[in-house]
Amino acid sequence: MSARGTAQAVEPAPDSLRTKYLWLAIYFFFNLALTLYNKAVLGNFPFPYMLTFIHAACGTIGCSFFYARGAFTLSSLSDRENFTLFLFSLLYTINIAISNVSLNLVTVPFHQIVRAMTPLFTVIIYVIAFRKVYSTMTYVSLIPVVAGVGFATAGDYYFTPMGFILTLLGAFLAALKTVATNRVQTGRLKLSPLELLFRMSPLACAQCLIYAFLTGELTALKEYWSSSMTGDMMFKLAMNGAIAFGLNVVSFTANKKTGALTMTVAANVKQILTIVLAIIFFHLAVTPMNALGIILTLAGGAWYAKVELDNKQKSATPAVTRPKEDLEANIKA
Repeated sequence: MSARGTAQAVEPAPDSLRTKYLWLAIYFFFNLALTLYNKAVLGNFPFPYMLTFIHAACGTIGCSFFYARGAFTLSSLSDRENFTLFLFSLLYTINIAISNVSLNLVTVPFHQIVRAMTPLFTVIIYVIAFRKVYSTMTYVSLIPVVAGVGFATAGDYYFTPMGFILTLLGAFLAALKTVATNRVQTGRLKLSPLELLFRMSPLACAQCLIYAFLTGELTALKEYWSSSMTGDMMFKLAMNGAIAFGLNVVSFTANKKTGALTMTVAANVKQILTIVLAIIFFHLAVTPMNALGIILTLAGGAWYAKVELDNKQKSATPAVTRPKEDLEANIKA
């Protein structure tokens, strides 16, 4: 291959890295915005499954609009591939259900520290299922990310045996969902983020309605609708759904561009940034141990990002600085 061909093959790499981190930054913005908005909305609308239904419904509406505008086309999928997407949507809603149920059986600090183990589960899934190999520094950089969340959320660690099992299962399912999201978009199916959301959202809507019915939310919602629903609340729910639609598109895109492990690390860092914002806007009191955890997680997240960047640069370097002709010249010399 000529020098020109080699340069063309490698030249877009810096732009690609900048694009990945840009999508990751946008993901942070939408995720933090929805987290804070959800906290505000659920204070006056205590129906988590119906709120998730609204998110999925807005995903259906938003994707339908973009599909009508020609923003994406639908792939021709086999029955097996459609069943794979059904299982993916089931994983999506079961993950929410397990998280909500386990939160009622454990304290919030314990729930957060177990969920912080999601990056470790992600590594285990990739190593066992896909034979992926990570560098030693990648493993080491995950330690402060996980431990930092534990320090930052230090408090009342109470849990029942069933709560412990379900919380651990929830962390595993969260990792599995993130890996599945990446595989659906980069594996054999190679679905675009909008097409994936378009196909998954209606299934998630139906499943959320089933969960809402089984948990009694639908019955309680009827009473709430007749006694407490206002036009202002309806507007807030619509805005919440719009932000959720944006987050889903950005999350799927960032997952496709950066990888599942990076997304789980980003989720841990997002937890810490949420605590930081709570300190700033809601005057949340923190102990020295909490402050140490915040610093550890943020530093660990930055360290992990640098390790991944260095790994990508090392994998790209041979194509630029060590072409076949140069190696042969060195050997002859």
